[in-house]
Amino acid sequence: MKYNETLTNPFSPDRLRSWLGAGDAVVASGAGRFADDGETLSFIPRDQPLKAAAVLVLVVNHPSPTLVFTQRTAHLTEHAGQISFPGGRVEPNDRDAAATALRETVEETGINAGQIEIVGPLPHYTTGTGYRITPVLAWASEPLTYSPDAREVAEVFEVPASFLLNPRNHRQETAMYKGRMRRYYAIPFGHRYIWGATAGMLITFSRMVGHAESWGEMEPVWMAPDSA
Repeated sequence: MKYNETLTNPFSPDRLRSWLGAGDAVVASGAGRFADDGETLSFIPRDQPLKAAAVLVLVVNHPSPTLVFTQRTAHLTEHAGQISFPGGRVEPNDRDAAATALRETVEETGINAGQIEIVGPLPHYTTGTGYRITPVLAWASEPLTYSPDAREVAEVFEVPASFLLNPRNHRQETAMYKGRMRRYYAIPFGHRYIWGATAGMLITFSRMVGHAESWGEMEPVWMAPDSA
């Protein structure tokens, strides 16, 4: 089957859980290769522990379901101005990754925690900046109201899930970084540019959905190298 023949409404927490169930099969098939940005071993010593973090991959129940993102403020020391899922570092008092993701999401976006239903974790994602991120899939059955923390978040916005999960919209790009050419994933959406770990986690999720929905494999589109 092709993507546009299968990913149709209704979305529901049960359907999201069925997609999560495909995670082990995707990893076993070798298609789970997006669980690392390809830079971890290049920049992080093998004996250095990774910092634990969690983000919320929040699906909102609209006629065309969406996913929630934040645009980081320009003055932050890490990931300034970038698009990301809401989330952050695991704190000692956090019960688990879901608690971290929910706490950080409420702090960053002002969402009412009572509107969010945790579905379950996606595969871990490690980065060359030293993080081991747990993406936590969640569901909101009603439209959300946002009140972003202006210290960290310039904007909260939503993107249609059907666009993000469609392999035809995934890009693989290259650019010079710290003196070497690196490869990364990107999902441009209008004037938005979703890339790096956030795009990698989305592509992992897309692969899981594709396996559960029997899409078959479709490689990301290659783009020309950027020598800047």
